[in-house]
This record gives sequence, structure tokens and C-alpha cells, in this order.
Amino acid sequence: MDNLKMHTPDLAAENFRKLAALFPNAVTETIDENGDVVRAIDADVLRQEIATHVVEGRAERYQFTWPGKRQAILTANAPISKTLRPCIEESVGRDGKPGGFNSENLYIEGDNLEVLKLLRETYLGKIKMIYIDPPYNTGSDFVYEDDFAESIDEYIGHSGQYDEYGDRLVTNLESNGRFHTDWLNMIYSRLKLARDLLSDDGAIFISIDDNEAAQLRKICDEIFGERNFVAEFAWEKKKKPSFLHKNVGKLNDYILCYVKNTIMSQPFSVETTTEGKKYPLNNAGNTLAILTFPAGYVKFNMPDGTISPQDMSEGAIITRLLDTVHIVNGHNSESFRLEGEWRYSQKKLNEIISNSEGIVISKIPFRPNHIKSGGEIKKMKNILSPFHYQMETNEDATRQLVDLFGVDLFDNPKPIKLLKYLVKALTYDSKDAIVLDFFSGSATTAHAVMQLNAEDGGHRQFIMVQIPEETPETSEARKAGYENICEIGKERIRRAGAKIREETNADIDYGFRVLKVDSSNMKNIYYTPEDTEQAQLDLLADSIKADRTPEDLLFQVMLDIGVPLSSTIETIEITGHRVFDVGENFLLACFDKNITEEIITEIAKRKPSFFVMRDSSIANDVVAANFEQIFKTYSPRTERRVL
Repeated sequence: MDNLKMHTPDLAAENFRKLAALFPNAVTETIDENGDVVRAIDADVLRQEIATHVVEGRAERYQFTWPGKRQAILTANAPISKTLRPCIEESVGRDGKPGGFNSENLYIEGDNLEVLKLLRETYLGKIKMIYIDPPYNTGSDFVYEDDFAESIDEYIGHSGQYDEYGDRLVTNLESNGRFHTDWLNMIYSRLKLARDLLSDDGAIFISIDDNEAAQLRKICDEIFGERNFVAEFAWEKKKKPSFLHKNVGKLNDYILCYVKNTIMSQPFSVETTTEGKKYPLNNAGNTLAILTFPAGYVKFNMPDGTISPQDMSEGAIITRLLDTVHIVNGHNSESFRLEGEWRYSQKKLNEIISNSEGIVISKIPFRPNHIKSGGEIKKMKNILSPFHYQMETNEDATRQLVDLFGVDLFDNPKPIKLLKYLVKALTYDSKDAIVLDFFSGSATTAHAVMQLNAEDGGHRQFIMVQIPEETPETSEARKAGYENICEIGKERIRRAGAKIREETNADIDYGFRVLKVDSSNMKNIYYTPEDTEQAQLDLLADSIKADRTPEDLLFQVMLDIGVPLSSTIETIEITGHRVFDVGENFLLACFDKNITEEIITEIAKRKPSFFVMRDSSIANDVVAANFEQIFKTYSPRTERRVL
């Protein structure tokens, strides 16, 4: 029976283990700055193993760096002792009714760096799409100060800005000498963690403006790899240009896109080909090649007859008929060859023929056209504007929120159609995908996912993450009773779900589970034996904090084991004790006291993959002594863990 570790993984240590497994002969020992002997990697041995150059010291190399980059990497890798606590009263069920907790969608309140660390174990490689709209670094946006080594008191001392959650938010003014540095440190660590969550065929979309677009591109090249760059979409965000810039009137922002693995990725598509649409095979400027058309396949919209070999070139289009063509009943009776500059190769032409799609020639000179059967994907364009896809703008986004709330609550929200198209582009053939937005703001992404599911019958899940940033005292949001952005986001999803259900009556998930970042459920016990009095021993017997509920413990267990937080959760009774059944017998957990052999036996007979209980819950020493034997008898493959 193993103890749960109750903290996120140390990614630096994990990377060391991976390197040591690949090159065990490169593992050595050295003396650290404290004089202690520690394990290390021998760079000389590693250089020999990989047979390439290893750049060290001040040697010149191509790189993108800034003050604090090393710390940003350490921050991303450092473990934290935090957990997610469920908030059932703020949650919404699949049917859209308040207080339900059966939805597969998640709304998580907290610092997104902490949330990404907490999600990593469970959602490693499982997120199909990430969209984020981070602070643009305009001089008035907030950025996060990620110093987890500081206590709250220390943080107050140097910033004076905090809330009850200890959130680290400061305004990044242009007068700050670290204007770019602070923003880069903030975004780098988060993107580094986000990459781990993406599936091999997944992609990330990042909204950004001119202030940090160049820097963001370099960061993403480093984290995701240059070859995995897809596009820098131009989104026309305004109907009328802004003339704040000295030289030009600006209409657009950018959406930077990278895939996790370009080999595994697929074309992005939001529309399909039209049935019967013609596509010419000629393409002036391509390399000359010969295409062979099989007998009886080409339809000729011209009288039957015989056409001799000839040069059919005209203007910029080169076409030469190399064989005699006999047209009988509107089709070629024998195969024939055409030389020209073609859009398709012979292999592609053969695929078209095998799919029974048409090839039509209507006149002399021959100009063959491919007649598509329709329904095939069309690659997405990199321009998102009212002229391409009838794309919505910021003005539309504001109107959409006003329509829902009756008041303008949020600055610069994103329009529903923008997010719906991005989600559709990546998930048109994986309609059960998970979509993550860890700067969720007004929760447009959640709204778009529900809207798209209602339209195409999908079962996509969303995970929204937002720090509970307070709304300004004089804002319309505060006047309407919304004290922080999370309250706006949650209410937006509730109202959007109700509206979509009323308009479509679609059978989709209209709800979401609310989870909130908090300190670990375990007590902080720092007493040494000589400092511990007899009266304190009873308090130390149970290491779980007094204010934590069984549901709190369950979600910490799910995080630690790696059970999806959207899993089904049922409460069952076994021999008078309350037992959580997660994922239909995947995990059984009981946090009641006085656990007897009877309940342990009944649980073991159910053969769950995991069983978890409190270490202090075993009724007596006899039960503790027989615990392992009971499971070996009835369910030896069940992994047993204790809090």
C-alpha cells in the first residue's frame, strides 16, 4: 500500500531520469554549491554519445534570450503542493441546472501556471486544442509574478497587490525597465507546460498584437519547434481602423498557431467542397508532365468523332495531345495522353479515378476539369475577416455579451464565430476532443464549443482556466454585481447554455464542474521530535486539514493518480460506509473512519483498478495487518494507496 505524493512532479528531476535512462554512462557525481555530493550529467561523455557539437560557456550560438529566462524554466519545472477543490454549489449539470456535478466540462479558478502543473499528470498528451488570449502587454495589462518561494507576507512587502487567493498580478507599465522581460517570463513558463498537454495531433492558437508578436514567435519556435509552425493568422478585429499609431490605421491582430507534431497533424478546415464544382487540371508555370487518361473515363461535352494528336497550347497554357482520341457516346473509347503543366500528378489523377470522380473536357483545345463529388475538406485560409468566412469582429463580440447580459461587462472580448471556427478547423473529424483555454476571460471559448457541438452533434469538452482577477470598482461589471472575472465567465456559460438549448434543443452537455486552486489538503507539519509535546500527538495523528471534505480529498486523489477530472462520480454505500466510485469502478475511494475487514473485503471483491483510503481510518492493528492479504486474495491487481 503506497502513499500518495500530494505534489506535482519535479519536471527537472524527471528530465534527468530520462537522460540518465538514455545515457547511463553520462551519469556522474559532483559537488554542489553547498558542498554536498549530487548526481550530475557529464557533458564530455554526452558529447561523445551524441556525436555532435555541444555549445558551452560564452561560445557564440543562435538563441533568443532575456534576463530571467533561466528562472522562467526553473519556475515551469518546479513542483508545487497545491490541489483543486470542487465547488458543487457553483457548478452546473449536463442539463443546465444549477448544482449538478455530472458535466464533463471544467471551469477552474486559479493562477494558470499552478493549474497547468496540476493538470499535467492527468492530461499529458490528451488535449487536442489549446486557445489562449493572454495579456497583450500594452502597458496596462496585468502580468503574473511567479515566485513560489515567497510567502504571502513577503509578496505583500514588495508589491502591495494581492487578494485572498494570493494571486500574483501586477500592471506591466511601459516605464518599467523590464517591460518585455516580465511578459516573456510570464508566457514562457506557461507555454512550456502547455506543450506537454497537447496530443501528438494537437495544436495551440495564441491571440496577440504587434507589441509581442515577434517575441512570441521566437518563444514558440523554441518551445514547439520551428518546423511545427503553421501560420500567423490575421484576424480583422475592427470594422473601422484605429488611428492611434503614428503611421498607419490598424485593423487586425494575429493568431499564432503551432502544432505539436507536424507529421501527425492534419489539414485545418472549416468548409468542404461543393458537389459538382469544377477544378481545372492545367496550372501554368508548373513542371511539364504527361498524364494518361484511361479508356471510357473522360466525359466529352462535344460531338462524337476523332481528334488527331496536336499541339493545343494557347496563351500561357501548354497542352499537347499525344494520342488519337476516339469519342464514342460522349466518352473516350481508348486511353490517351496529354502533356502539359498540371495541377495534379498521375498518382493524384489515379486517386480521383478510383474515387469515381469525374473528368470533363468540353472543347478543343482540351482543358480537362476535375468535377469534385463534394464534401471533401478545403484547407483553411490564413485570413479571418468579414470577407473571408464572414468573420466577426470586436464590435460583434461586445454586442454578443450585451445580448446575453444586457450590459457591457468585459473589455475586448473575442467573438463567438472566431473561436468556433478555430475549434472546428482542428476538430472536424474528432468531435470528442478536449479544448483548453487557460486565459479564458469572458469564456468565449466555452460558448463557442457548446455552439459548435449543438450544430454538428459533437461531444467536445472544454476546460476553462481563469485567475479571479477583481473587476474595477467603477466598472459596469462591478455595478452589475460581478466582483471578479471568474464570476462573469461562469455566468456567461450558464446563460449561453440556456440560450443554445432554447434555440436548438440539442442533446449536448450544457454544464460545467467548478474547481478552485487551493493549498494542499495535507497539514503542514514541521515539528521535530524534540519540539513535539505529548498533547500534540493526537493532532498529528491525522495529517488532513480539518476543513477539507471527502470530495476535496477525492479530487486530490484523482489528480495524483491521473484520473480525468471529468470522470463519472457516483456515491455508493458499502457496509454502511460512503464510497466514491469514479469512472465506473476504475477508482474506489473511502475516507470514512473505522474501516473494518468487512468493507475492505467487499471493495476488494469489486476489483477496482485503484483503491484509496485515509491512513488513519483503519479500525485497528488487526485490520491493518490483514489489509494486504485481503486484496491479494480477491483483487491482487488493484493498486492500493493511502492519504
